[in-house]
Amino acid sequence: MDRKRILASVVVFLILAVLVYLQYRHWRTFDWPTFWSQTHRINKFRVLYAVALIYFAYVLRAVRWKIFLRPVKPTVKAAELLSPTLIGFTGIALLGRAGEFIRPYLIARRTDLPFSSQLAVWAVERIFDIGAFAFLIVLAIFLPSALPSIPHPEYYTRFREAGFLLIALVLATTAAAVVIGRKGEAAARWVEQRFAHVPSKVGASFGHKLGQKVREFGIGLNTIHGPWSLLWLTLVSVGMWYVIALAYKAVTHSYGADALEIPVSQLLILMGSSMVGSMLQLPAVGGGSQMATIATLSSVFDVPPEMAASCGILLWLVTFAAVVPVGLLLSHHERLSLRKLSVESHHAEETEMGNPPAS
Repeated sequence: MDRKRILASVVVFLILAVLVYLQYRHWRTFDWPTFWSQTHRINKFRVLYAVALIYFAYVLRAVRWKIFLRPVKPTVKAAELLSPTLIGFTGIALLGRAGEFIRPYLIARRTDLPFSSQLAVWAVERIFDIGAFAFLIVLAIFLPSALPSIPHPEYYTRFREAGFLLIALVLATTAAAVVIGRKGEAAARWVEQRFAHVPSKVGASFGHKLGQKVREFGIGLNTIHGPWSLLWLTLVSVGMWYVIALAYKAVTHSYGADALEIPVSQLLILMGSSMVGSMLQLPAVGGGSQMATIATLSSVFDVPPEMAASCGILLWLVTFAAVVPVGLLLSHHERLSLRKLSVESHHAEETEMGNPPAS
């Protein structure tokens, strides 16, 4: 791990330490025996069902990537992409952001395609993730029977405002994708020129890298061939995020407590808070996701502190860490080192970013 990553990890650790201190200072009556009692009383079969749903979501991710590859590798099967998908998410769970390029790197190796092309698919995949989750959460926010029935209706106004912001973000992202899809090279050159005035080598390098990212994104958009491809990608993405929401429901309902009998439409808010919290994550232990989930359960849904803490940790284990055992078995079977893959993928990405733009 280089000095920059060590510094970032230290900063994240300090922030999380402060958040944990403030949270448990607020919960001065936190009862650890109650916490352990409620954790041991969960319905194990519901938790296993939730884990199965999460693995099914990984299958859907592999299916979606197969659709992206159809124009260039129509013979690739989703089953061939499942192992790189599981290993890639295991890398993210254990290494944090250092493992984010493992999945496209492995898929590029398995399919004999340029790494840059799979980085492009990875970038476009993020757009479908944001769009699909936004679609579900906007439905939850604006349907009359969904969020207005939460225990604290005063939060509904904030969620509705967040929904408008999310809609604006998706529309802006879609508009940018249309522009890049039609005039990708011109957009990349504009970005490079926009940051070219910065009087330092760092600024010039940043401008060039940003321009290359735009070019990669444009290449990724080329994998969407026609309206049918777009429709299938959209349906698979929305279905995948709904399956993840069902996994959240299985975990929360496994406690058999009225406070956690939360409908799927409201659990999307919990998923959103977990995603925001994941921006503050330590490799292998998480932190931000659990804290955000626990705080949302406690403040928005009136879940007792001990149960909120137990449920927040269990949700993280099921939705984020459950992939690790199978991912490690697959990497061992295929004689792969996650740390080596992380280094190789980042080196390959830096090499791609260092290449001069095509004339």
